[in-house]
Amino acid sequence: MIISSTPLRISFFGGGTDYPVWYREHGGSVLSTTIDKSCFITCRWLPPFFEYHSRISYTKVENVAFNDDIQHPSVRACLQHLGINEGIEIHHIADLPARTGLGTSSAFTVGLLRGLYALRNQMRDRRALAAEAIHVEQDLLHEAVGAQDQVSAAYGGFNRINFGVDGSIEVKRILTSPDRITDLENHLALYFTGFSRIASEVAQEQIRMTPHKKLELDSMLQLVSEAEDIVVNPNRPLHEFGRLLHESWQIKRTLTQKISNANIDEIYEAGISAGALGGKLLGAGAGGFMLFFVPPEKRNVLRLRLKKLLCVPFTFSTKGSEVVVYEPEELYDQSLAIERNLVYS
Repeated sequence: MIISSTPLRISFFGGGTDYPVWYREHGGSVLSTTIDKSCFITCRWLPPFFEYHSRISYTKVENVAFNDDIQHPSVRACLQHLGINEGIEIHHIADLPARTGLGTSSAFTVGLLRGLYALRNQMRDRRALAAEAIHVEQDLLHEAVGAQDQVSAAYGGFNRINFGVDGSIEVKRILTSPDRITDLENHLALYFTGFSRIASEVAQEQIRMTPHKKLELDSMLQLVSEAEDIVVNPNRPLHEFGRLLHESWQIKRTLTQKISNANIDEIYEAGISAGALGGKLLGAGAGGFMLFFVPPEKRNVLRLRLKKLLCVPFTFSTKGSEVVVYEPEELYDQSLAIERNLVYS
């Protein structure tokens, strides 16, 4: 049995990283951190004594006769990518719900690949793991996703991630004092808006509009460097980070009409009126988690103003995807699977 743990992430600032065509032509950067919330995936070779060949458990349970019959797109694609046809059992649980802007889909793909390799007694370094997850989601599944979520999940930590036009990916760890990080954490509040959406559906519209938004994306890219300097420079007041978040959100919400809506705007304005200096909707848009930058002394005022929303406590995490339980199993002889098919047929 193998259990992998893969962290979710918060993206503070990014320019062009959500759009593969864009960053492959113009480059892109993102400032993001993983948090102490994760998804956990259990993998094992399924003994050939059940009526089904493989069993996949997530928000639904699939018992299938062939791995190609698996409906979960990422599971099916990962098994095909690795050429796994043997019977397998996979269980997924997570600290926070999917489709909420925290990179849950890519964390699942990264964690599943990590677990499947471990099941075969193989290791992959973080760069290769991120690259394979990007390949699965972009090339095999043709999903409208970028690459920042996969890289964040594989590497973990507070990073600036740069995407070069030559296809290179640079992960630059943010180096600053622990007190500075703690201070930043104390200024952040995460609220669940209660709305879910399919990120790729929102992203499709963003991709369509991208060629017409070069000025906005260039501005968002410049904010990445400015935000990085605020975090690493102890002489700069931290409240500038909050002001920058506000500026970034005002730009992002103009990229398409699907990023925000009346409900999201109302939540954001309520947060600002309660003392938050800035914030943003995480992920592709249209729902999920809203992040606010709020002075600690005004945190309770914000909580009262947004009392109808769930506030999720969190801290930054330095961990990337990892195997937390490794108990390798031997594959059963293929003849037993053939015999099983004869018996149950």
